[in-house]
Amino acid sequence: MSYTGNVTPGGPPQVRELPDLVISKLSVGPMDNNVYLLRCRETGDQILIDAAAEPDRILDLIGDGGLSTVVTTHRHRDHWGALADIVTETGAISVAHAADAGELPVVHTTVADGDRIQVGDCHLEVIHLVGHTPGSIALLYRDPTGFPHLFTGDSLFPGGVGNTRGNPDDFASLINDVERKIFDRLPDETWFYPGHGRDSTLGAERPSLPEWRARGW
Repeated sequence: MSYTGNVTPGGPPQVRELPDLVISKLSVGPMDNNVYLLRCRETGDQILIDAAAEPDRILDLIGDGGLSTVVTTHRHRDHWGALADIVTETGAISVAHAADAGELPVVHTTVADGDRIQVGDCHLEVIHLVGHTPGSIALLYRDPTGFPHLFTGDSLFPGGVGNTRGNPDDFASLINDVERKIFDRLPDETWFYPGHGRDSTLGAERPSLPEWRARGW
């Protein structure tokens, strides 16, 4: 089955097989959160992005391969509801940005903008995007044989940036960070994977940036 990124709560994962990295996307309830499991083909090392909910289903996704790391993209509870259970069951290291770490049930290591998170022989670059929360992060994988892959949490979706609750300062911070650190740096073919819902590419969303900025959300 070819990868589309379309998943539903209770449904099967979608799997994208890259030359060096395998990406599995699973939707968990009750808020239709996306959970991403990344596996290095060479070493078998696995990391999880956002242990959101339904720990039993996440553990089934992880399987017998073990889990080295759980990265939480931001402090909102719907993205870490299963974090403590997953860490307890797997012994994985919990990672988050320092500005959001204090709101999470367990964090072993904090990261900052520009840091790297290893996935076996592969790595993810941490991109700090301030606005949805103070410590929101995106994670960038640069496929050496193809286009970049970007895991955006709730900072970027098809159709706009993340919710800033009507706060103009938070919105300005987020739209500026998203433009400068993502759209200005990465090519149109970059595929991004948000914290909820369907995927998109930067090229599909780029023409709407002026509209997003003008509407203020």
